[in-house]
Amino acid sequence: MESMLSTLLLYLTLGAFAGVMAGLLGVGGGLIIVPVLAWIFHHQHISDAVIMHLAIGTSLATIVVTSISSVRAHHRRGAVLWPVFWRLTPGIIVGAWVGAAIADALPSAVLSKVFAIFVLTVAAQMGFGAKPAPHRELPGTAGMTAVGGIIGTVSAIVGIGGGSLTVPFLTWCNTAIRQAVATSAACGLPIALAGAFGFVMTGLNATGLPTWSLGYVYGPALLGITVTSTLLAPLGARLAHTLPTEMLKKVFAVFLAIIGTRMLLN
Repeated sequence: MESMLSTLLLYLTLGAFAGVMAGLLGVGGGLIIVPVLAWIFHHQHISDAVIMHLAIGTSLATIVVTSISSVRAHHRRGAVLWPVFWRLTPGIIVGAWVGAAIADALPSAVLSKVFAIFVLTVAAQMGFGAKPAPHRELPGTAGMTAVGGIIGTVSAIVGIGGGSLTVPFLTWCNTAIRQAVATSAACGLPIALAGAFGFVMTGLNATGLPTWSLGYVYGPALLGITVTSTLLAPLGARLAHTLPTEMLKKVFAVFLAIIGTRMLLN
């Protein structure tokens, strides 16, 4: 019983930290949730063969819940470019299903390395303030579908809402940063929905899953994380107006680099 309570406290703490960071720095919770969940699952003695799949699937499921409030907030401010959202969404959905299938086919150890490389890339982007220079317009329907497919596939494989991919793409195509962030937040919902559904379906017959799992989504972790992340994301957004976010981004980039390096070497 004491072990169960301590594990639940870890999930609640993880959700709180991910929620504040998402609101404060605009980074997706998946970059934090996936590696910490993998660590927690390891100490729960869950089978190594499914740890990364379970962490990524659960991360995507938490993003479904947390992204809804984010989308509503951006929509109230009129910042979401809904025509752009609808042009990206078909590719995103198909891509997320493909990403879930690819992740299911990869061994957990390989999936861990893929995630580590992605985290190190994001850390470098944040640490050096790399931003694509805007120099073109949004592509046509075929191009938007293809871009949505790439964003959905990569996001589902690593368990994120896609902000670190969608925002750079939209700003590269001359979209104002405020609208790019808002539209990216909206795109996170179909990524998470399709990706989580894919991880549920591909994990239904997996062996070694803990009790209270639905495919590669672990119910207790989903509940604990979403409760506190939903409550504390608005706090992070308020702190963003008072704290030196650019300096914090660089500190967080170092944090991500450490996580990515450890996952790559271990």
